Amino acid sequence: MQRNVTIFNMVGFILTLITITSTSWASPIIPIPNQPLQPMVTPASPNIDAKGYILIDANSGKVLAEKNPDMRMAPASLTKLMSLYIISGALKSGSIHLDDKVRISTKAWRTGGSRMFVKVNDEVPAKDLIQGIAVASGNDASVAMAEYVAGTEEAFASMMNTQAKTLGMNSSHFMDSTGLPNPNHYSTPRDFATLARALTQVYPEDYKYFSEKWFTFNGIRQPNRNRLLWRYQYADGLKTGHTDDAGYCLVASAIKDKMRLISVIMGSPSDNARTEDSIRLLTYGFRFFETHKLYDGKKALAEARVWKGDDKQISLGFEDDWYATLPAGQSKNMQHVIKLNEPIVAPIVKGQVCGSIDVVLNNQVVASKPLVALTNDPKGSIFRRAADAMSFRFYKIFAKSNDQVNNG
Repeated sequence: MQRNVTIFNMVGFILTLITITSTSWASPIIPIPNQPLQPMVTPASPNIDAKGYILIDANSGKVLAEKNPDMRMAPASLTKLMSLYIISGALKSGSIHLDDKVRISTKAWRTGGSRMFVKVNDEVPAKDLIQGIAVASGNDASVAMAEYVAGTEEAFASMMNTQAKTLGMNSSHFMDSTGLPNPNHYSTPRDFATLARALTQVYPEDYKYFSEKWFTFNGIRQPNRNRLLWRYQYADGLKTGHTDDAGYCLVASAIKDKMRLISVIMGSPSDNARTEDSIRLLTYGFRFFETHKLYDGKKALAEARVWKGDDKQISLGFEDDWYATLPAGQSKNMQHVIKLNEPIVAPIVKGQVCGSIDVVLNNQVVASKPLVALTNDPKGSIFRRAADAMSFRFYKIFAKSNDQVNNG
């Protein structure tokens, strides 16, 4: 009898164990809370082993990452970006043409460093020399074009410095068209980001040269020294540089889903490091930020009351398209706040700042841009001015009373 009870108890224990085990398998031990999807957190930028670097959004100019961006450093062949900017300006103005034959001087032929391998007294089409600068980083080609554009390389360097000031590259000084070592030849990561941005926006028709992987001249085939063109699918430029003094440098640009980023690395320890670190910076920018076009340039966005003017209303907008860079996934939380400079009194000149628009995200202003007059509004007639003077007195009284009510 005792044995039967024992067997019965054992069976009951096993059934209970099976029931408990089955229940444990059927439902999770720790329930998963039903929470809304949280926005992506923007991490710190990658740690790059270089003297200095910067990452910007080309459309908005927003700085996304930086280290020593304003430290003066030797730029090496990054210098040729300014040379090409000057050359593009000469092409656009019509002072030179792509099919012009450029005579190669002894000075150009003798210039050391990376070369296109032109020969003395050869007449080489300007287009070939431009490709030789952009793709093969030819110092000989750069000197030849500098002499063709300005007469001498010294005069060309003066043009480079004048253009640098115009672009706001206030920490740069150029002594030649190539970037060969010189203590008075220097720039910064921020200045080169400014220059690269200008190249993409001012001379987009010439940007194609930076994405060419190979260049052949006189039977010599040379690869583009920018290894990003082979290693990073979104890369399409721009320029490498290297000397013992400068280290390894790279101004890179890439475009993905209409978002263009520009990275500048100066003073990297190796060719591979400048390439891989550029990829890290660009990947960081594309993954954690978004570019949004907020408004079209030269389009009326607001109407403002003008006192004592020929017209009572004036249209306000932006001179150029406005882009903003935001953390990924946050665009739906944007708020736009219009602020007008009151009172707006004639005469008003086209382009005059009359207010601003702030982009607010999480109660913080993340971008701001001046609103400008899109047309002129001269002073009105004496009768208009007198009537507006009377109306403005009542306006101020009403505005003051309204403020007292709101503050009360």
